[in-house]
Amino acid sequence: MASTESQATAAPAAELPAAADPRRWWALVVIAIAQLMVVLDASIVNIALPSAQTDLGISDANRQWVVTAYALAFGGLLLLGGRIADFTGRKRIFIIGLLGFAGASALGGAAVNEAMLFGARALQGLFAALLAPAALSLLQVSFTDAKERARAFGVYGAISGGGAAIGLILGGVLTEYVSWRWCLYVNVPIAILAAVAAIGTIRESRAHGDTRYDIPGAVMVSGGLAALVYGFTQAAEAEDGWRSTSTVTWLVAAAVLLIGFVIWEQRTHHPLLPLRVVLDRNRGAAYASSLLIGAGLFAMFLFLAYYFQQNLGYSAVKSGFAFLPFSAGIIVAATVASSLMPRIDPRVLLVVGGVLATAGLALLTRIETDSSWLTLILPAEVLISLGMGLFFVVSSSLALTRVEEHDAGVASAMLNTSQQIGGALGTALLNTFFASAVTSWLADNATAGASPQALAGEAAVHGYHVAFWAGSGFIALATLLVLFMVNARSKDLSSEGMVHAG
Repeated sequence: MASTESQATAAPAAELPAAADPRRWWALVVIAIAQLMVVLDASIVNIALPSAQTDLGISDANRQWVVTAYALAFGGLLLLGGRIADFTGRKRIFIIGLLGFAGASALGGAAVNEAMLFGARALQGLFAALLAPAALSLLQVSFTDAKERARAFGVYGAISGGGAAIGLILGGVLTEYVSWRWCLYVNVPIAILAAVAAIGTIRESRAHGDTRYDIPGAVMVSGGLAALVYGFTQAAEAEDGWRSTSTVTWLVAAAVLLIGFVIWEQRTHHPLLPLRVVLDRNRGAAYASSLLIGAGLFAMFLFLAYYFQQNLGYSAVKSGFAFLPFSAGIIVAATVASSLMPRIDPRVLLVVGGVLATAGLALLTRIETDSSWLTLILPAEVLISLGMGLFFVVSSSLALTRVEEHDAGVASAMLNTSQQIGGALGTALLNTFFASAVTSWLADNATAGASPQALAGEAAVHGYHVAFWAGSGFIALATLLVLFMVNARSKDLSSEGMVHAG
């Protein structure tokens, strides 16, 4: 899940101030609070989603938009957001991002229908795409001493890793004792206070050089990804499924826009994504595998949240705590990976991590309507989290291997973009598989006299099995990809990437 590591782009800061900023530690506090809010928002909605779906009458096919609208906007605009922050002013964009995020959160909390909620989540993603890269760049320019900068990034990384756990617990408490709407409203006071504090604690900085923005590229890639997700959704809703006219139309439109994006990036003089960054063998493997990992991991959180609350009857709070071992496993494995990277080649660590996570997701396909959390789900969570902790840290470092200094910001951002986009596409696709599997199972197993509630529970479990098998397939494919593509050695890994991995 994206929230387990830094979600921003580390723009290269050529204009580091000569003297240390006396307010730099207060700036770190403000930036850490902002990062906590962004990371927290990625996990808090998973616990709130079952209640929001019931309250607003959202269909099973459309519920994934609560997750994917945010991830698509965030991932699709992150590269552009980093350039805007660099050239417009990082402090200015940081504050605009905070206030915009607060407004979008208030809009989402007040949603009266699904369209309003989906739109608010997309707006949150848009402002997060401004906020996150500005935050990390501000850390880069505020701390000029190498040791202090390492400590600052350590704090930032800890917030990024721990934010998921905080979001799960806070989401459960707010949903159960107040309302799911407060999982969005809670951002408003946090963002406003951080924006006010930023005025007096953070020093403005900006980069110099070519300030042109690749707006056509941003429009094509964002539009193409949105069309792809909408095509997946139509496949779940349309009577003819994948063969329906609407599904095929949206998928063709997605292909045209995404191919157009690649062609445009080759020809424009100021590309959003210089293709030389992704065509490197090791970096390309890091990005492609991160996209596949995000596809399997995001959906796992979504379906387990529903399984806990709708099949096992857990309260929202209990559901949040049921996810906690996952966060703990990520932190443990990330710590171990950091110490092993100087001695063990990255391909070995990546393959071990991928195998563990694949096995964990495959284990989840054995759940039944009344499975034990302790004997089945907990071991699966531990396997997935340990595998992902290894994978995240090593791929973060691999993404910056042998990258030129002027491409460092794009290379770092691209990893997070891959995870967000993979999460959005995977959630949409696996939710389509789930909805289709449930419909098919009910059609084949409708029995006279059987309890509708019992049938619905068994149908849902069958749908979860299909989704978890697909998710494990994505992660297995990512594992094969790094096995055959990665050839970097331990000595080649970027120390900068290790710092940013959090």
